[in-house]
Amino acid sequence: MVQIPAQSLTLNEFLKLPETQPPSEYIDGRVIKKPMPQGEHSVIQTELAPAINLVVKPKQIARAFCELRCTFGGRSIVTDISVFLWERIPRKENGGVANIFAIAPDWTIEILSPDQNQTKVTKNILHCLKYETQMGWLIDPEEESVFVYLPDQPTTFYDEPETRLPVPEFAKDFNLTVADLFGWLQE
Repeated sequence: MVQIPAQSLTLNEFLKLPETQPPSEYIDGRVIKKPMPQGEHSVIQTELAPAINLVVKPKQIARAFCELRCTFGGRSIVTDISVFLWERIPRKENGGVANIFAIAPDWTIEILSPDQNQTKVTKNILHCLKYETQMGWLIDPEEESVFVYLPDQPTTFYDEPETRLPVPEFAKDFNLTVADLFGWLQE
């Protein structure tokens, strides 16, 4: 993981900086640059967000966003996929989606890249759970496994191909097995 040298910036100062590519995050007073997504990461992200939206968006239940900056609880993170309940999506006066999301997602999904620190990603998921996120997924393409995090419950692990992955109650109509998820890597 590439890290920008320690800087004494406040969260507000960080938010005034220009965006970087790949994005930087503000965690525990430090600016940390996310690693550039690679092939497997990109495939899963490109397929998963629209698959979720296909189920939850038409009924205005929720919406999945890719690479969305969320700033809450003293951190500013860019989750691979953030899913927000429809009524919680920040809106502009005209009803359009706002640019600034100052709340935690309802479902956070992270996809490990080869150079990414699993501990840092897990800490971001746990941070989200402290701020009312209902569920967190950590997808590991190399191991073809998914860790599922819930508030105040033990972490569960899924790697059996035919196992249906758990989803938040609001997305109960979204059905995805471990084989379906990692099958996208073969297409």
